[in-house]
Amino acid sequence: MVAILKKILFALLVLPGVLALVFVMFQGFGDPARLIVGQTGDKKTLDNIRKDLYLDQPKWKQFLLYVNDVSPIAFHSKEDIAKKNLKGIFIGGEKKVGLKIPYLRKSYQTKKDTTAVLAEALPATLILAFTAMLFACFFGILLGVVSAIKKDTWIDKSCMLVSIAGISAPSFFIAIIVAYFFGYMLHSYTGLNITGSLYEIDEVTGEKYLAVKNLVLPAFTLGVRPLAIIAQLTRSSMLEVLQQDFIRTAYAKGLSKKTVIFKHALRNALNPVVTAITGWFAELLAGAFFIEYIFGWKGIGKITVNALEKLDYPIVMGAVLLSAVILIGINILADLLYRIIDPRIKQ
Repeated sequence: MVAILKKILFALLVLPGVLALVFVMFQGFGDPARLIVGQTGDKKTLDNIRKDLYLDQPKWKQFLLYVNDVSPIAFHSKEDIAKKNLKGIFIGGEKKVGLKIPYLRKSYQTKKDTTAVLAEALPATLILAFTAMLFACFFGILLGVVSAIKKDTWIDKSCMLVSIAGISAPSFFIAIIVAYFFGYMLHSYTGLNITGSLYEIDEVTGEKYLAVKNLVLPAFTLGVRPLAIIAQLTRSSMLEVLQQDFIRTAYAKGLSKKTVIFKHALRNALNPVVTAITGWFAELLAGAFFIEYIFGWKGIGKITVNALEKLDYPIVMGAVLLSAVILIGINILADLLYRIIDPRIKQ
């Protein structure tokens, strides 16, 4: 419990730093008002937009106002609450303090609320990341266990060769190869498309339908590298555990090889694997940005890259902050998993 509280405290210290970095990178320089109206905007329009976005204030005040907007606990006037359509519980008079859903401001291009845009895209990214990690965990742990059991055989060497190849190849390179072969050259056999999202629109009826097949190629591509890492870690950890005294005792008691391997050895070998899984899940969220763009998967990554191309900074800033919160949450979850898998970890 103490360790979890320390993690939460650390997160509270990290997030202000992320906020400051994001603000300086995307709001501290340049003129967002000019980005909104273009080069032909008149001075009056520019002045109105700058006032609306607090760009007429000093930079330090702009930063404090941005922090107040994105913070779940903040001060807002009645006018602010109505204008920004803030959702939460507010108490007080003209100046209210409240517990609210963070306000990430509005897209420069579409004028939609950034929170709504990200909330719409987040499920697709999470589904892609979870599917890729499930694929990587299942086959990575299986390959690692088989390699450890069949140490120094052709099976072991083949599994490790595949693992090394998976680690060596960058995700974007694998994505291009996979998309070309399975989505283009072998399309008539696989039925898989180069691009596509979780939901498609029927061209005839205009109805939205679930297209699970579009998940196959991006999830496979995203899962290749973590699969290779998990396989190698599982193998080395299993080899170490299989030499322990309690394994020999289990065999001496007459337990079957299957029971010893999967009930005793594998459970004790999973700690470093869990570390890799949680760490790589965080990596998947970052790697998904490029994979989503290549495969046309409509998630956080694709809308962020599109927003960068259009200099739509509120979307980009919101996506970075959301990713930071998710990564911190994954680290805290990892600590909890350690304690479930290995009860010896108390602090």
